[in-house]
Parts: sequence; C-alpha cells; structure tokens
Amino acid sequence: MTATTAERAEGGAPPAAGDAPPGAISRNLRRTGLALTGYVALFAVWSACSLFFFTPYVLPAPWTVGAEMWHLAADGTAFVQFGSSIVKIAVGFAIGTVVGVPLGLLMGRMRYWNYFFQQPLLVLGNVPGLAFAVFALILFGIGAIGPIVVVAFVALPYVALNVAQGVEEVDRNLIDMSAVYGLNRGAILRSVFLPSIMPFLFAALRYGFAMAWKVEALTEVFGGRSGIGFMIRQSYQEFSVAGVLAWTGFFVLFILLIERVFLAGLERRFFAWRGGR
Repeated sequence: MTATTAERAEGGAPPAAGDAPPGAISRNLRRTGLALTGYVALFAVWSACSLFFFTPYVLPAPWTVGAEMWHLAADGTAFVQFGSSIVKIAVGFAIGTVVGVPLGLLMGRMRYWNYFFQQPLLVLGNVPGLAFAVFALILFGIGAIGPIVVVAFVALPYVALNVAQGVEEVDRNLIDMSAVYGLNRGAILRSVFLPSIMPFLFAALRYGFAMAWKVEALTEVFGGRSGIGFMIRQSYQEFSVAGVLAWTGFFVLFILLIERVFLAGLERRFFAWRGGR
C-alpha cells in the first residue's frame, strides 16, 4: 500500500494497526517508573530502620531476608509449602464459587430470595478473619479441613452478592427481545445473563481470592500442619524473624503474581471484545 501525498509530506507512513500510540507508551513507562521508585523507597526505609534503629536480630535487613528466601526456594521447601496452601485454597474457593454463583443468580432473579439471603451474606462477609481461624480450630482441629471450610465461607458472600448485583444490572429489554425471538431459558442464560454478570464475577474472584488467601494463611497459623501460615508459625516459634519475613515475602509475591498476571490476564482475555476495560 502506498502512502498518500500528505503522509509523504509529513515524512512517514501511517502507524501500523495495533501499534500503541506514543502517548500510551510514555504513560506505561511513567507508571512502571513510579512503581519501581515506590519499591526502591520501601526497601531503602527498611534498610535504614534495620541498620540504624533496630538490631539485625529484631529487624533483619532486606538482603538477609532475600538470602533466606533463596535458601528456602533452592532446597524446595517453599514450593512444597506453597503447593499445600494452594490446594487448600483452590478447593475451598471452588466450593464457595460453586455454591455462590447459583445463589447469586437466584437472588438476582427473585426479590424474595434476595431479601432472605442478603443480610446473612453481608454478616458472613464482615466476620473477622481471626474469628474464622479460631472457630475452624475449635470445630475441625489441626488439619486441612479447617482452612478449606474457612476459604469457602470467605469466598461465598463475595461471589453471591456480586453475581446478584450483576443479574440486577441485566437489561430487561434484552431478555424480552430474546423471548420474542424464541430463545429458551438456557439460551437466554448463556447469551444474556452470563456476559452481563462476568465483570461482577471477576471482581468477586479478584477481591475474594485476596481476602480468602489471607484468611487461609491465618487459619494455618492457628491450626495447620503445612502451608505458608504453618511455616510462619514455625519460624516464630524458632525465634527466626528472617524466616517470618521470608515466608511473608513469598506470600506477597504469590498474591502479586496471581492478581497482576493470572487474574488480570484472564480478565483481559475474556473482555478483549470490549477493549480490555
């Protein structure tokens, strides 16, 4: 394809389709630079506090914690314990989602059930994580059942309430038009309701997962035999502050990986049709 006379006069061909405009590139670079500056400032304050205000035993320096993290990753301990926590949170979150999605659809479609379930779900969603951890230890003792049940109860209100809100936002004109064209209930559910509730469901998954992961780790601190929370408790009992901070660092890295890479990428893929918004 040849460039127009005006484009030649301006000294170049039109940008190729899909190329990011210079303004968007500069904004992304600026955001990345600001994020990196924030992390550098955080580590600088941490290093200063460790060197000048606390002893290394009380607050180890970042490089000491980094060395401990490297050791735990090198001998495979970090991967084994993360695997244990991931299995428990995946099972619990799956249970909460499987129960929460139909419950949210029911609440969104029928006002009676919305009134019936809304307040109990709001109460359940505002129960402190510490209370969940203590009750799980009392009811299920030390083991894997307690964290799984806790994650399910934490995920349930996030999923159900967000799905119900998504159903309420469905355009009723689309439902009426679908019925006029002869679509059955299953087709209306797939073609109208699911696309409308997907943004709400993804919001529930992102925030619910972050909250469930933290509560699951707290439950492991009280009543786990394996996992990140169990290793934090073990490091504390051994008076290893570097170990506590190392496992906390793994916890933060995993949350960032799931949130910024996996869930955000999955959301962009699902909503590519609307420009990734």
